[in-house]
Amino acid sequence: MARSGERARHWRYEELPGVDLLRARYVRKAFVRHTHENFVIAAIAEGVEVFHHGGGDQYAGAGALALVNPDTPHTGRAGVPEGWRYGAVYPSPDVVAAIAAETTSLRGVPGFVSPVLDDPYSAGLVHQVLRATEEGNALAADTLLRVAVTRLLRLNGGVLPRREVRTAGQRIAARARGVLEERMAAPPTLERLAGELGTSPFALLRAFRETYGMPPHAWLTNARVRRARRLLDEGVLPAEAALVVGFTDQPHLNRHFARIVGVPPGAYQRERKNVQDVRRRPDLPSEAWKSRQLSWTRATTAEGGRTPPSYGTPLG
Repeated sequence: MARSGERARHWRYEELPGVDLLRARYVRKAFVRHTHENFVIAAIAEGVEVFHHGGGDQYAGAGALALVNPDTPHTGRAGVPEGWRYGAVYPSPDVVAAIAAETTSLRGVPGFVSPVLDDPYSAGLVHQVLRATEEGNALAADTLLRVAVTRLLRLNGGVLPRREVRTAGQRIAARARGVLEERMAAPPTLERLAGELGTSPFALLRAFRETYGMPPHAWLTNARVRRARRLLDEGVLPAEAALVVGFTDQPHLNRHFARIVGVPPGAYQRERKNVQDVRRRPDLPSEAWKSRQLSWTRATTAEGGRTPPSYGTPLG
């Protein structure tokens, strides 16, 4: 990803199950409205990210964190001409719930209250988690992730409301979602879908948007990318995954995948394959791997003219 100096790496670390990892620098990139199955904990290192969340634009600058709960619609783009650089961890709801149960007094489904938290210390923890995974330090990575999630929940945590289907509109939207999930590769038109559900197209559109935060076609694209990710994780080739989930071809998948996940599906799958190779054959890091880590380390070290702290467990 060389456009205007943009680059990104989306990967997993075997010793942190249930957690996706990302390092990226974007300038002209714009994330379309989408959701994640996992939490988003993104620590901004340079620049400013702007993301639409909860009815308005949110701004996160250096030292702040963008915090998004699962299945919460949001976007993402640069807030300054030079773009933004950040590192992110995406822990699953089960991972966050287990940490919350052990280290906080939250009872119920834990989540974040505010989408932006200005806390350089927590941001530093996130960067240290990423650095520990890149260096293969499983003990540090696991410890720092738990410390980071605990701190964020104590500073900005709360119990998420239960999502219950109560109104007639919500029931129609839920039924429509079920149809789209079942017929993802060949979905009906809005008019036909509304007819099958006994309502009008505009009534369905309004109910779906109010329930899920986006219109049916945008939700379907997001769902297709989610399913494509699962197929790629299983080793299905991108071209085949594209057709299975309903995209016309691999370029169609590439375009939407990159606008939601942040990297092309081929790069995404290669990182997954690297994790599988490590499981089969523990080995010394390759020269290419070491070169990549050096480039990331130099970029991180340059942040604010300071040398980042080591990944030892913070005391304050």
